[in-house]
Amino acid sequence: MSATESTRYDVVIVGGGHNALVAAAYLARAGRSVVILERQDAVGGAAVSERPWPGVDARLSRYSYLVSLLPQKIIDDLGLRIDLRRRRYSSYTPDPSDPTRGILIDTQDAEATAASFARTLGDTGEAERFAAFGERLAPLGRAVFPTMTEPLPTADEMRERVGDDELWTALTERPLGDLLRASLRSDIARGIALTDGLIGTFASADDASLAQNRCFLYHVIGGETGHWDVPVGGMGAVTAELERAAREAGADIRTGVEVTSVSPSGEVHIVTDRSETYVGEVVLSGVGRAVLARLLTAGGTSTEAPETEGAQVKVNMLLSRLPRLKDTSVALEAAFAGTFHVNETMTQLEAAYVAASAGLVPDPLPAEIYCHSLTDPSILGPDLRASGAQTLTLFGLQVPHRLIDGEDPVAAGARLLAAAQRSLDSVLAEPLRDCIVEAPDGRLCIEARTTSDLERSLGMVGGDIFHGALAWPWREGTSERDAASLGPAERWGVETGHARVLICGSSARRGGAVSGIGGQNAAMAALE
Repeated sequence: MSATESTRYDVVIVGGGHNALVAAAYLARAGRSVVILERQDAVGGAAVSERPWPGVDARLSRYSYLVSLLPQKIIDDLGLRIDLRRRRYSSYTPDPSDPTRGILIDTQDAEATAASFARTLGDTGEAERFAAFGERLAPLGRAVFPTMTEPLPTADEMRERVGDDELWTALTERPLGDLLRASLRSDIARGIALTDGLIGTFASADDASLAQNRCFLYHVIGGETGHWDVPVGGMGAVTAELERAAREAGADIRTGVEVTSVSPSGEVHIVTDRSETYVGEVVLSGVGRAVLARLLTAGGTSTEAPETEGAQVKVNMLLSRLPRLKDTSVALEAAFAGTFHVNETMTQLEAAYVAASAGLVPDPLPAEIYCHSLTDPSILGPDLRASGAQTLTLFGLQVPHRLIDGEDPVAAGARLLAAAQRSLDSVLAEPLRDCIVEAPDGRLCIEARTTSDLERSLGMVGGDIFHGALAWPWREGTSERDAASLGPAERWGVETGHARVLICGSSARRGGAVSGIGGQNAAMAALE
């Protein structure tokens, strides 16, 4: 191995996820020299499309799968050519006690939605209460989302923008369960709403930490409306556009390199076939805070790593056709086009939390299904499209990493996959197995991606898709003097405790999900 070589850049970015690409594009467009150092052979992190089964022409968003929080400002600023498609049907939820009936929420037909509620619940008023609940939440998106690409407002400023003190108190000071019980009467409707607070978050509706409240907020503010859209071409298309923007702006991107340490002075060490050091005026971290803590420790800086734990299992599958439902009153294309809730009443979600807290995999496993190919057929090859094949993505809730930590990954995946299939089968009129495509090598086209898989393949400690606990997208403090005393990193919510090291990934204060917000925030702080 040769002597260490040093290369200087204005900005060195550790990790090449979508946020890193956003930051690189902004900074390079501003005339800064930028390099991204990515461990994998390709950039994108969790926002990638892959063909999981050899010989099968299906390109799936293997990890991240929907887009809501990516601001139009970032798309416009970077000139991104991204097609995001809105789904007509918000959700379908079969009644677990009688799966021959279920609630279909059609965003274009309020009367059909109301009839679906009435048929399932025998209550003509719950549809109105559910709609009223959505209307009450609407000011949150209009108030909060536009601030996500600006310096952090204070809590008092945000409260004033929201303009509903009762809603603000209910969301930021009391557990989400209180708000849901006061707003909705049925177990099913409460569960539909509660799932937005439990995506990747292990919590009870009544958790005093309010982790579920913060998760809920992020899920209802996207694009000022809370709608979640399908990226045409899959998540890989989003990453490809971000990579194009970064490269065309002049950013250097190095893949297949392992960062071994980071120092507060801006030195980033890597090892390939030789030892190299990159020195930046600023270092941006696109990896989780727990990973950054390890890298800083390796660089001689004592940093306490935060605790982090994911709480989900994702199942990707390719079916020869959509499976038949026990509820024959709903068209399959409508039921599967939005979010298909399985065993996600509020009671079931709470029972799953209790079971997992006791070390058990929930049975039934609360899960939700998405059929992206109904909205975006381009992710399937021509022969598969012609045959009527469809993709399904299942996202299982209340599955904390502790349930499989230390277990053989293959065995853990098989155990959670079996639980997911049992849960889905409970509302189907036929076994899911009968619809799964068989690959040329004889394998079934179904896979589980567990928290252990995320930790091993993407470096997400504990399989935490948010890289740590979500934070409120505002800061404490009320006075102008408070704001004047903050440095750029603190004003943008990307600080690490080291002046030259900033967070640009999902660990940023307003990080989490495929949004690019952490990258944009870090770029603005670095430019300041």
